[in-house]
Amino acid sequence: MLAFYADHFVLPLPEGHRFPMRKYSMLRTAVERDVPGLSLVEAPRAGDDALLLAHTPEYVASVSRGELDPSRQREIGFPWSDAMVERSRRSAGATIEACRIALREGISVNLAGGTHHAYADKGGGFCVFNDAAVAARQLRRDGRVERVAVVDLDVHQGNGTASILRDDPFVFTLSLHGEKNYPFRKEASDLDVGLPDGCDDDAYAQALQGALDMLFARFSPDLIIYLAGADPHEGDRLGRLKLTLAGLARRDCLVFDAALARGLPIAVAMAGGYGNQIENTVAVHAQTIALAAQYHERYARRDTGAAAGAILPAGDTEAAQQ
Repeated sequence: MLAFYADHFVLPLPEGHRFPMRKYSMLRTAVERDVPGLSLVEAPRAGDDALLLAHTPEYVASVSRGELDPSRQREIGFPWSDAMVERSRRSAGATIEACRIALREGISVNLAGGTHHAYADKGGGFCVFNDAAVAARQLRRDGRVERVAVVDLDVHQGNGTASILRDDPFVFTLSLHGEKNYPFRKEASDLDVGLPDGCDDDAYAQALQGALDMLFARFSPDLIIYLAGADPHEGDRLGRLKLTLAGLARRDCLVFDAALARGLPIAVAMAGGYGNQIENTVAVHAQTIALAAQYHERYARRDTGAAAGAILPAGDTEAAQQ
């Protein structure tokens, strides 16, 4: 299974900054060591032509030149740097490429991404460019898919994704999130499921299964982009839910099983994770990637037939660049 990384593009953050930048390099080390058959590839760079599918020209230019209003830069949560811009472009490029590879192989992974708080004209919540929205639009422009579902299981609602794709009939947005958690002003996804503080494994699985059933009753995607946040974990300092590591494995398997049963390719992005112990966050993400690798093997063993035909050949394997 192919997985794309960009952890060597490190943002220069001030000491004490709460964003767990180290988790990405720790995650790459963990999966390289522990996940058999994983091929790690440097994330390609998304160019302006791809970013403009989801973002305004003014915003892309202001970010790229370091000309954002200071209040808008603070809303992102990172100080501006060339590394911030490059990493954000690579994160979007990785999700585009993971989608393309998933069309060929059934499943692929971005070891970052899930930057769902970025709007068309602004960033927020440690998100600069919205990789899922960019990738969904890019894959449609490639002509390889008609309809895309974004399944967002980060603990925080995907407000930016919902806003960007609100009037797009070809992309379905599902967000399962903590109802009382950030962002405190929610946007309207195609399907929002708000969970109470303290939600446990069984309640979460029941809610997720119901949401997936509703998604597929209302929409028939050709591709799923799955945001597999680690922050529903019971040890997450920003999560407020009570999922165990086993409960998160159950969550991932529900999504992967739903895709496999319908012959749908699936691209996975990591989204958030802010564990009191960074090792817990890395363990959750690593588990998702290990399970994805197992599903990759199951896709590879599929008998040919009508369902398998839903997994399409990949197109050009270079992310849109300038």
